Amino acid sequence: MSNDEIRELIQLVVESGIAELELQRGETRVRIRRTLERQEIAMSGPMSTSMPATFVAPGPSSSPTQPTPAQAPAPAANEHIVKSPIVGTYYESPKPGDPPFVKVGDAVETGQVLCIIESMKLMNEIESEIAGTVVAKLMESGRPVEYGEALFAIRPR
Repeated sequence: MSNDEIRELIQLVVESGIAELELQRGETRVRIRRTLERQEIAMSGPMSTSMPATFVAPGPSSSPTQPTPAQAPAPAANEHIVKSPIVGTYYESPKPGDPPFVKVGDAVETGQVLCIIESMKLMNEIESEIAGTVVAKLMESGRPVEYGEALFAIRPR
């Protein structure tokens, strides 16, 4: 089972809200369990060396013993927060190795592409809603995003 197939299964669990999904293909078995504390994926059977046997991703809330993902700071009175309009995977550049669409400090115009969110194998360009200056990038490339999650802080002109 490829990494992309596993990512699609994770996305299916997140989008559908189901608590647990288990899939077996031959000797390879994948179980994705979603709880309020975390999502857990356990694999057994033959695997490539590039795929870990267990992957734990933060869920909607994290326990105090786990590191928490960077929380979006409260926007300053003069900053606009660009939020994800869909659930998917955040990418800061058009393809791996390319420079990001925008960097902190860049001036952006209304309608300018800020990033891409991949959802259901579709690449959705996320555009700036206002003209201004990017003051913060609030997301890492390749990370899953939820609906309404903060992506950028832009100071309007």
